[in-house]
Amino acid sequence: MQGILIVDKPTDWTSFDVIAKLRGILGTRKLGHSGTLDPMATGVLPVFCGGASKAVDMQENHDKTYRATLRLGQTTDTGDITGTVLESAPVSAGEAELLAVLPQFIGPQQQVPPMYSAVKVNGQPLYKAARKGIEVERKPRPITIHSITYEGSPAEHEYTLCVSCSKGTYIRVLLEDIAKAMGQKGTMSALRRIQAGVYGEKDAHSLEEIQAAKDNGTLESLLLPVESVFMHLPPLRVNAKVRKHLENGCPTSHYPAKDDRYRVYDEEGSFLGLAKVENSVLLVEKLFCERSAG
Repeated sequence: MQGILIVDKPTDWTSFDVIAKLRGILGTRKLGHSGTLDPMATGVLPVFCGGASKAVDMQENHDKTYRATLRLGQTTDTGDITGTVLESAPVSAGEAELLAVLPQFIGPQQQVPPMYSAVKVNGQPLYKAARKGIEVERKPRPITIHSITYEGSPAEHEYTLCVSCSKGTYIRVLLEDIAKAMGQKGTMSALRRIQAGVYGEKDAHSLEEIQAAKDNGTLESLLLPVESVFMHLPPLRVNAKVRKHLENGCPTSHYPAKDDRYRVYDEEGSFLGLAKVENSVLLVEKLFCERSAG
């Protein structure tokens, strides 16, 4: 069982809860996930199964897209409606003020991580200090907001935004900052991830769908191939002799391909892994295949 399973994470589940559930369904402990989601959030959670788990840290596209709802009128200790209300204030701004401030949040930014986060300061996750009521000084971190699209108002004083951003962006902090720019108190009332790297909602399956596929014997059909992570790289097909070199970690000199990184296939079209050509020498980077016989 090797491949990438895109889970539509349900609300009130941690990412770890999802992994624990999948270990039971898939019958393996060899699982890794990409991009943790808070319990209140739903949406796209890529889970790397079996040998594909080696690819978790090899993704180059870490951009995310979220659909988030900002609720004006209060702030909370967690930055979302699951937390304790810290301040409440009358709402004196609306759609016009929101649209006026959004452009200032596009592009490179410096963002201070929230206390309720897994960011470590002096080796300790911030959320552990937050649970004890301790405020820890945090350094701003660089992020990039690629786009923010306004998607309407689902309820009074609530506004839904579609945000495309870089890895490490905290949407609840962004929403608080947007509210502040409007002269308002604000917190996040809903969050759904609709894109994680190259994977989107169209690829995602609910836990119920995954369990049903297991029961029907069709589970493997839900797995995306590991090479789907690397489709931005050019393909390279190698013969049996070169495959052996790659499997043994041996360089292949005078290789007739331009200097680049490649996703490599054998003569039958089976994905082998990643390799690079440097000065006409082919070198293995990471293999995801079984060793060939003989």
